[in-house]
Amino acid sequence: MASFASSCLLLQLVLLISLFHFGSAARSLAETSDQTQQPMLFQYHNGPLLTGKISINLIWYGKFKPSQRAIVSDFITSLSTSSPPSKNQPSVATWWKSIEKYYHLSNAKKTSSLSLSLGTQILDESYSMGKSLSQTHIKKLAAKGGQSNAINVVLTSSDVLIDGFCSSKCGTHGSSTSSLIRGKSSKFAYIWVGNSETQCPGQCAWPFHQPIYGPQSPPLVAPNNDVGVDGMIINLASLLAGTVTNPFGNGFYQGPKEAPLEAASACPGVYGKGAYPGYAGNLLVDATTGASYNANGLNGKKYLLPALFDPSTSTCSTLV
Repeated sequence: MASFASSCLLLQLVLLISLFHFGSAARSLAETSDQTQQPMLFQYHNGPLLTGKISINLIWYGKFKPSQRAIVSDFITSLSTSSPPSKNQPSVATWWKSIEKYYHLSNAKKTSSLSLSLGTQILDESYSMGKSLSQTHIKKLAAKGGQSNAINVVLTSSDVLIDGFCSSKCGTHGSSTSSLIRGKSSKFAYIWVGNSETQCPGQCAWPFHQPIYGPQSPPLVAPNNDVGVDGMIINLASLLAGTVTNPFGNGFYQGPKEAPLEAASACPGVYGKGAYPGYAGNLLVDATTGASYNANGLNGKKYLLPALFDPSTSTCSTLV
């Protein structure tokens, strides 16, 4: 028992060191520690959370198949409880609804609301900025989307190299100053997620690929039969949770501001009950395909979504 506790402590230390980039979703196998029973100090730093009707605009950079774009766009649409409810539970909307707890805590007198919807989609299949991008390029790409009441999501294809991709992160979220609207400028939130299928699937697409480090276990079958994009969904889901609850670096997070653990990244490697290093937890399995998942979406889609930190119980909460 002592050695297991020491291992968990070491894994958390490694995670804090690796997550040096603000809002990053650096996922490695070292993150698969069982934190479901370990109380964590999560703090609200009195900053704004995203509220109101928010459009999620998708900027596709590089080559993506229509089927791949559908996996992501259906996931975004599935987040909204206003969309037709899924007959099958647990659902993506149920997973997202637990984020409301953060809003109740941030404003005890008046409950703020958040409504997400799929916005515009921009295709950049000609690699207008090349195939090797910096975070500055990511910001410029994100600015192509609408900048009012929006989260702009940049998705890069598997053949695009991103500064820091794989070595320290699988995606990032942050904010940038918008163009002048009615003479005023404001901040808008953005997310970047890369397709790791050919670059580092063992790090950014686990548990759908054999891990690079840590305990070795057979990879799970991806719910949409696409290791790269199903891995992107995990990272996108984590970053969306972090974006709305800590959009400008002064919302909800644990640890130092430079390396925050947020709503999902505070629960690394946990997808179902019983998770421990190298094991994602007890998940649902599709009887036909053998794919592992924990959430049902629209159009028959299934997804694997990360556990979310529950601020009311100080534990990681899973759908299954």
